[in-house]
Amino acid sequence: MGTTLRIPSSLARYQLANARLPLSVSAAPELIPDEDGLAPASLLIEQGRIATIKAGPAPIDVATPLFDLDGGIVLPAFTDVHTHLDKGHIWPRMRNPDGSFAAALLACRSDRENWGAADLRARMRFGLECAYAHGTSALRTHIDSMSPQTTISWPIFAELREAWRGRIELQGSPLFAVELALDDAHFDEIRYAVREYRAMVGAVTYTSAHLVPALERLFRLAEETGSDLDFHVDETNDPSVRSLEAIAEMAIARRFPGKILCAHCCSLALQPQDYAKRVIEKVARAGIAVVSLPMCNLYLQDRDVRAERTPRWRGVTAVHELKRAGVPVMIASDNTRDPFYAYGDLDMLEVFREATRILHFDHPAADWLRTITATPAAIMGKGGDAPLRQDASAELVAFKARSFTELFARPQSDRTVIRAGKAIGAELPDHRELDALLLSAE
Repeated sequence: MGTTLRIPSSLARYQLANARLPLSVSAAPELIPDEDGLAPASLLIEQGRIATIKAGPAPIDVATPLFDLDGGIVLPAFTDVHTHLDKGHIWPRMRNPDGSFAAALLACRSDRENWGAADLRARMRFGLECAYAHGTSALRTHIDSMSPQTTISWPIFAELREAWRGRIELQGSPLFAVELALDDAHFDEIRYAVREYRAMVGAVTYTSAHLVPALERLFRLAEETGSDLDFHVDETNDPSVRSLEAIAEMAIARRFPGKILCAHCCSLALQPQDYAKRVIEKVARAGIAVVSLPMCNLYLQDRDVRAERTPRWRGVTAVHELKRAGVPVMIASDNTRDPFYAYGDLDMLEVFREATRILHFDHPAADWLRTITATPAAIMGKGGDAPLRQDASAELVAFKARSFTELFARPQSDRTVIRAGKAIGAELPDHRELDALLLSAE
């Protein structure tokens, strides 16, 4: 990946002058935003931190090395709060034959026999290298946690979390069908992963006779271990699937003290208005946050392989209604080059660009940039409300684009990623690096 700025690594103090900062994630006096919410400013970077932010394009200190961005946008580093590193990049050896959700489940189940330590390590590391080069500083991954995979995958996750410390803050959450929480042998494995590997507590939830007792057991485990909760929720276009309400009611009844993140919530968008309004109010009262996965859900939801008809909806949840009710909302990458989503590169700018089109994060742009920065960072327990602020670590992504229409018009492959004040210059790994691994398992 090329870089816009060539900042020598020896520079401990320099300026980014004539930049544009998004007001929604910036804290500095006298910033005056344009109609996109972008304000002209200059930044002084010193010893890896943002020493000063000054409104306007003029340099801060004429004696300090200066890099003129010519009106280019500077964003905080990205937070990708919902991914599947353990599934990533298996598409070359395990395709989805019809693009359906059911076929994706079967394909991943079949491929899991290849998920030994070496295979997982290589594919997960490849995904992290992509995310890092694109500008992600924190990432949460779900880990398929069904015996015997649980005991194989979690040690690899812990190994990579340590290896990537200081580059990407890595969190993990177990993934399994919610009723398995009532299986004692399975639950013992999950409890061990939570305690030994500092995992979140989570599962895939949907309407079921086992839903409430299984949720009770998961909530109790989270309370006992001080863990947060992270659920896949109602990932379907069937409006009779309504587990989100059950999660909200349980969180309220138990006064759950930790954070709860619910992903997908697709069926919420297809509910009758009165029911959806009631559920959204409960979600807000429970303090639940919601993450939408626009690219993967657009790919999977409302795909009718038998009727061969054009899809009628976008697969995403009621993000605008949730946000209006005070629910923290965010977006994330989800799957990457696997049977659930054949594409993607863990590039949060791509996710935000596509979400803007799919979810109408525009006209005006408002504060939707928070969905890939400050809001998911808060859910992961890192960063402040305004990551672009004085004395914050200089975790930045700088672009030549001067407006959102320029930012979204091109892939921005010439962005500059700055971590702790240093331009990293990381290149994206070549997909060919995985050829031998994937072909050998066929």
